[in-house]
Amino acid sequence: MALGEKILVVDDEDRIRTLLRLYLEREGYEVDEAEEGNDAYEKICNRDYDLLILDIMLPGMDGWEICTKVRKEKTLPIILLTAKGEEENRIQGFELGADDYVVKPFSPREVVMRVKALLKRSSATAYLQADNQSSNVLIFPNIIIDDDAHSVHIDGQEVNLTPKEYDLLHYIAKKPEKVFSREELLKEVWEYDFFGDLRTVDTHVKRLREKIGKASAEAEQSIATVWGVGYKFKPGKL
Repeated sequence: MALGEKILVVDDEDRIRTLLRLYLEREGYEVDEAEEGNDAYEKICNRDYDLLILDIMLPGMDGWEICTKVRKEKTLPIILLTAKGEEENRIQGFELGADDYVVKPFSPREVVMRVKALLKRSSATAYLQADNQSSNVLIFPNIIIDDDAHSVHIDGQEVNLTPKEYDLLHYIAKKPEKVFSREELLKEVWEYDFFGDLRTVDTHVKRLREKIGKASAEAEQSIATVWGVGYKFKPGKL
């Protein structure tokens, strides 16, 4: 059972909000609701939530704008709900800082699975208790990943990452030079065994590189593409 994590569900359809509330509360989560964008953003600013489930098409401030504003201030995981399944909409969501997406119509059980995966991976406590955690601080020539602080510093400059971007970097950095397939990353970082789009990995890698590259062009090269296979972490030289 969940330990009272707080989730905000934002959708203009009463039926969807009620359905998600029932399934999430059954798992032990505390759920707030909002049916329009301005109210949702006000709640996010004034309350501490552990996760946001956000519809894109909303009256008032839409999901894209909310996602953009939230990412400037908070790092809570964001799941986008959308009736549009086109690739460009998914990529736009990831580029704005969303951690995951669900296309309508959806299975509420699938949403709960995704919620659990995101909350587990975004929890610093879960990281520290993980069996494969060998060190709380990973130090490389120009990158320091402090798992206690859940922070990343590039050449002394802190880089603001979303929870999923941090998860991805931390996971591959724990085993430098090891090549990870997209399937493996989707399973281990997103914890998707039977569903998930491999392009999710590519989009997050692209965004992660861009953020790291703004701090250091050399550090950006640490995330290397192994063509036809996947990605690996390649530390810079001293």
